[in-house]
Amino acid sequence: VQLQASGGGSVQALGSLRLVCSVTGERLEKFTMLWYRQTPGKEREFVAAISWNAHSTYYSDSVKGRMTISRENRKNEQYLWMNSLDPDDTAVYYCAARRGFGGTSAALVEFWGQGTQVTVSS
Repeated sequence: VQLQASGGGSVQALGSLRLVCSVTGERLEKFTMLWYRQTPGKEREFVAAISWNAHSTYYSDSVKGRMTISRENRKNEQYLWMNSLDPDDTAVYYCAARRGFGGTSAALVEFWGQGTQVTVSS
């Protein structure tokens, strides 16, 4: 299973971005899909997750209300819609996949994408 994240870039505060994660090698509906982010010197931080059928989602408190996770199983893609971006959102964003639902620990992730940089300037 391979995950490819794209859509990162540089934006000003309060701007928006959409991240895309394309999955190959397996059907997307087998997995819970997630997004994490990481800044230098810090641990990888959970951002959002979505169940295999998109019926359930959950978010970290720091992004709730500003970011939306979604997926299109027929396209084998998941998305992170990022609004009202803040400089504190600056990080490398990673898409991830796992079986089962619940829990935010990065240790539960089975497959990782390569990361895409998001930079928010004030």
